[in-house]
Amino acid sequence: MVELTGQRDHHLLDVAVISALQEMVGASQVRVLDIFRAGDAAMMRPRAWIMHGKVIAIDESTAHQHGDTALAQYPVLVDCIARQGGRAEETGPEGEHILWVPIWQNDIATACLQISGLTAVAPATLHVMEGILSVYRNYQNLLDYSERDSLTGLLNRRTFDEKFSRMVACSTPADSTLASTTERRHPNDIEGQWLAVVDIDHFKRVNDQFGHLYGDEVLILVANLLRSSFRTQDRVFRFGGEEFVILLRSVSLADARTAFERLRANIEEHHFPQLGTITVSIGFVSISSSTPVVILGHADQALYFGKSNGRNQVCFYDELVLRGQLHSEVINDHVEFFFDDHPG
Repeated sequence: MVELTGQRDHHLLDVAVISALQEMVGASQVRVLDIFRAGDAAMMRPRAWIMHGKVIAIDESTAHQHGDTALAQYPVLVDCIARQGGRAEETGPEGEHILWVPIWQNDIATACLQISGLTAVAPATLHVMEGILSVYRNYQNLLDYSERDSLTGLLNRRTFDEKFSRMVACSTPADSTLASTTERRHPNDIEGQWLAVVDIDHFKRVNDQFGHLYGDEVLILVANLLRSSFRTQDRVFRFGGEEFVILLRSVSLADARTAFERLRANIEEHHFPQLGTITVSIGFVSISSSTPVVILGHADQALYFGKSNGRNQVCFYDELVLRGQLHSEVINDHVEFFFDDHPG
C-alpha cells in the first residue's frame, strides 16, 4: 500500500498494483488493459502485465503495436460492465481461473484488470484485494483528474511536456520533413510524429456576441470533435482559451495532413446552435529531437500564416519554409520569424 500510494505516474501505478496482486494471489498472469472505442466497436489493449514473474509495461507511444482485441470476445466481462459490476469470474479455455475487475471513471469502464491463475482466489484474499483495488481506482482517478482540463476534459497544458518528451524519445529526427528529398522513399510515405496547433477562428466574436457561458459551450463541442477525430494513441490538449494542441503518432505526412484536414472539415460541417458554422485554423510541424519551445513556435507560425491568409485552413510549417513563404531562424531555442510581404 505504501508503494502504491507513493506513485505519481499512471504507468508506475499500474506496475505497483499488478506486482502487489501477483504476489498476493500467486497468479500466473496479471494484466492491465485499456478499454476504448474504435468507431462503433469497444476494444481492449494491454498496457502493463506480469507473466511468469516478469513485469512488462508498455509506453503509450507504442501501445498500439501490441494488438487490439474486441471487447465482445469476452462476454463475461461485457456482462460485468453492462451491469456496472465490480468483478466477474470465469474459467478460461485451458482451465485457468480468470478474474476480471473493471476500472471505473465516473460511469465509464476505461480499463480493466485480468488476473489469471490455476485456482480461484480465496474469499479472504479477495476481500483484501478489493481494498487494494479501491485505492488503485481512486489514485488512477486522482492522477487523471490532475492531468485534465476542467472544462473540456482534454489533457491540460501541465501534462504536455511529459507527453512531448515521450514522443520525441521515439521519433526519428527529420525523417518526415519535405527537405528529405534524397531519401529513397518519398517523404509523404515516411512515418513520423507530428504536432499541430488548432485555433478557433474569430472566437472573440462568439464571446462578445453570446457571452462567455456560450463560448464555453462552443469549446466543449469543439473538444468533443477533436477527441472523436483522432486515435487513442494520439494526444489532444487544451492549451487555454480557444487554442488546442495535438500530438499525432506514427503516421506519414500524407496521413497527418489528411487527419488535420478531416478535423478542419468536421468542425466546419458541424452545426453549432445559434452560431451555425465556425471554423478553425491549423498549423502543424514534424517533431524531431528539438525542444518544445521551438516545435511549438514553428507550429504557431504556420498557424499564424493560415490566420493571415484567409483562415479555415491547414498549413504545414516545413512546406511554407520550402516555398519561401515563411523563413525561420533559431537562436538558443528562441525563434525569430520573417514573412514575405507577397507570398508566392
